[in-house]
Amino acid sequence: MVRERGHKVIVTNRKARHDYAVLDTYEAGLVLVGTEVKSLRAGRASLVDAFATVDDGEVWLRGVHIPEYDQGTWTNHEPRRNRKLLLHRNEILRLIGKTKESGLSLVPLSLYFKDGKVKVELALAKGKKSYDKRQDLAKRDAQRYMAKAVGRAAKGRR
Repeated sequence: MVRERGHKVIVTNRKARHDYAVLDTYEAGLVLVGTEVKSLRAGRASLVDAFATVDDGEVWLRGVHIPEYDQGTWTNHEPRRNRKLLLHRNEILRLIGKTKESGLSLVPLSLYFKDGKVKVELALAKGKKSYDKRQDLAKRDAQRYMAKAVGRAAKGRR
């Protein structure tokens, strides 16, 4: 029996880092059914409208779209069902305390395979205001301009 090793990213939520300021990240396992894992191995998933909630001492991932498996039969899964996240008790208690604070939410950043198991990178994040987004865009443009200038200088151009 051959065990998978390493880290293979399935999908990332690029919009999350644009819309939220990430304060802390957690790695959590997912409770999945067989056809969901097969669909994820094919690289099919979407984190566009995904978020996580803490209900009755359990953390749930909601809004993740994992399409039905092509070769699945009547045992296929529901694409947008709620999925339980596996975290340590002290992490869940910490998240309960933090999410009770105003403006903090749990946002999935990426889904990936780690040593053959599906994991989700969960961020404790605070929503950005529109002026924060403009500042980030201006900072990114300035860094891009500086990198181009350094590259031109290294090549001997002005």
